[in-house]
Order: sequence, then structure tokens, then C-alpha cells
Amino acid sequence: MFESAYVWSIILLLGLGTWLVRFSFLGLIGDRELPSYVKRMLNYTAVAVLPGISAPMVINSGSGSVEPLRLIAAAAILIIGVWTQSMMKSIGAGLLIYFGINAFI
Repeated sequence: MFESAYVWSIILLLGLGTWLVRFSFLGLIGDRELPSYVKRMLNYTAVAVLPGISAPMVINSGSGSVEPLRLIAAAAILIIGVWTQSMMKSIGAGLLIYFGINAFI
């Protein structure tokens, strides 16, 4: 479908792009102290990225349908995460609820 050189050039360019983004933080400003407002904003990185990773898993992106079991587990993760303020506890509870309900069905 695509020529091998075309695919490899895209892979190399994307790799160079990700390297430049990482180098801009680690190589250029890695030894300097970041301002306090930047540190505060970086604390919310996981909170911003996690919904983007998990939303396609809850909403089946192939058909756009929502499975009730996944929606229940996602709601449990949200409730337990807000209640305990622990990402690991909320993910563990969501896994237990998802696989526990799935075992009974």
C-alpha cells in the first residue's frame, strides 16, 4: 500500500518530533528551577491525560456504543478516586468491579 521509504520517513520524523519535545524540557531547562506556576500546572498533567486515555475504552470507539458494565466501572473509578484521592486505589477498585461483575454475568 505504502512504499517502505515513505513509512520509514514518517516514523523517523515522528520520532524526531517526540525527541525534540522531550529535549526541550530535559535538555534545555533540565538543570534550571521551574517557576512555581509551571510546577503547579505540571501537577495536573496526569489528571488531564488519564481521561483521554480511558474515554475510548469506556465508549467503544469502533461503534460509538456504551457498554453498561464499562460505564459502571468508570463511575466507580470516579467516585472512589474523588473519595480516596488515590489513583491506584480507584484503578484497583474499578478493575475489581469490572471483572467481578463480568464474572457473575
